[in-house]
Amino acid sequence: MKRIALIVFRCLLILPFWMARVKTYYRNRDSVSLQKRYDFICGVDRRLLKTGRIDVVASGMENLPEEQGYLLTPNHQGFADPLAIFASHQNIYKGVVKKELVNAPLIGKVIKMLEYTPIDRQDNRKAVKTIKSVSKELEAGINYLVFPEGTRSRKGNEINEFKWGTFKMATVAKAPIVPVAIVDSFKVFESNNIKKTTVYLKYLEPIRFEEYQDLKTNELALEVEKRVKLGIEELIKLRDGKTSKD
Repeated sequence: MKRIALIVFRCLLILPFWMARVKTYYRNRDSVSLQKRYDFICGVDRRLLKTGRIDVVASGMENLPEEQGYLLTPNHQGFADPLAIFASHQNIYKGVVKKELVNAPLIGKVIKMLEYTPIDRQDNRKAVKTIKSVSKELEAGINYLVFPEGTRSRKGNEINEFKWGTFKMATVAKAPIVPVAIVDSFKVFESNNIKKTTVYLKYLEPIRFEEYQDLKTNELALEVEKRVKLGIEELIKLRDGKTSKD
């Protein structure tokens, strides 16, 4: 992909330093705070966005709950989604990722350094253990991010069905759920060009336990999916309005 090649070329000299720092932080994670590790990745993220000619227009940060221990549930368009979230989300969060990513080149070491939680979708017993583990951390005030679709939509700004199992993490912990709408993230790496690209992101109003406690998990998944779809529609209108003015 041309944009990845551009980023690698522009960051070639600093890339070894980044990877060395990731390894050091991972090995010394007991003495290096998660805040410091998170701040480091956010700094890397800013550099990647700049060198990759990627703009992020984010809104709705005021909707993030003041109390920590909430679940972020964005739609998933591509590899640029985490870049947009890191660029706009000041509070530390961990993520739930498919287990295959833990051993992926480069990204796998970052995942380990940030203490992300791998989930095995093919093993229900292990998946249940993961959900329980994440629920405990949510209860302890650690924010988490999970993509309810389970994988990239591959349909542009259309989304796949949200999987209800995702929301067990929140219901067990009685944690607020923050739906997140992302638009045009798929254009960053999925299109074979290096034109300046803008990703639009909005944190929607949180759904607190008091609001969803009477809903079945599948009903909650449908409600969050509906809100994200509406958020996407709003962002597309915002994008098209800006484009017409330009």
